[in-house]
Amino acid sequence: MSFELTTPPVLSRGTAARDEPLRLDADRQKAGWSAARMVVVDEKGRTPIAWDTAPAARFAEGDAAGWDAAAGSGATLRTRPAEEFAPAPPEEAVLLGEAEGVAYWAVRGRPDLVAGDDPAEWSDLRAVGAELDALGAGLLTGAVAALNWHDNARFCARDGSPTRPHNAGWARVCEANGHEEYPRTDPAVICLVHDGADRVLLARQPIWPPGRYSVLAGFVEAGESLEACVAREIGEEVGVEVTDITYLGSQAWPFPRSLMLGFHARADPDQVLVPADGEIEEARWITRTELRAAIEAGDWAGEPTGRNPVLLPGRVSIARSMLDSWAALD
Repeated sequence: MSFELTTPPVLSRGTAARDEPLRLDADRQKAGWSAARMVVVDEKGRTPIAWDTAPAARFAEGDAAGWDAAAGSGATLRTRPAEEFAPAPPEEAVLLGEAEGVAYWAVRGRPDLVAGDDPAEWSDLRAVGAELDALGAGLLTGAVAALNWHDNARFCARDGSPTRPHNAGWARVCEANGHEEYPRTDPAVICLVHDGADRVLLARQPIWPPGRYSVLAGFVEAGESLEACVAREIGEEVGVEVTDITYLGSQAWPFPRSLMLGFHARADPDQVLVPADGEIEEARWITRTELRAAIEAGDWAGEPTGRNPVLLPGRVSIARSMLDSWAALD
């Protein structure tokens, strides 16, 4: 069966240049500071968002309040002039990248400390990631991931001494011995298991409300290949052996620092499903027709019904891209 993602995972759409030389060129950073924009993210991962879809009105309102709002599909990432925060790039700021000659940076901030902003308009990546345009989705994903790392990397893992930001926020250096630390990313596999025909395997965790299902996922262990991780996780979680493990795509999942690596694999649906105690509440095979009905019924924000008892992940997750793509097969 030929299967690939028909649309890119929404958090993989970033368009800003993230080249390392940009992070090492302090003179360029200072020269571009007057035109730079700042993405402000609070400790809960929220940032200012504009929801109206009238670009002209949005730009006019944004300019009046000091905000710049680039047009998106439904939500717009709102940034502020970087010079409002400091006369030059501050040590705690992270350079997210450049787009159309504009440098974008990120800092921690609180809604009540940002002048002219309404705290009620702040939202997080899970809620708005699928609604942002490619630039906004990439910027916010990078900001959340990098700032999460900084919050938890304030001391050197080798000697315990304090660390300070370096390379425009993409490294930290310990004060005692100059050891360099870089942002951590934890790889995790996520796999759509199918029968090679028209059935797909879904499962739900015990903490999820009834009716919520997704595909299976798990973290890669030290010394383990991605394919071996897929086979191990599927076996551990539902007691099923899989074959034909094939890579599909990936996206960052900065909650707090994962990289989701998508695969699909084939399994015999006659195998007995054995949900892992404490990890999987239920596992079930559904047909492509049933999956299409679930997609039409909405995502996890809704409620299951007798006609559509399955609720799927929202579009911000790569799991939804995988399921949508599989449902579209003839």
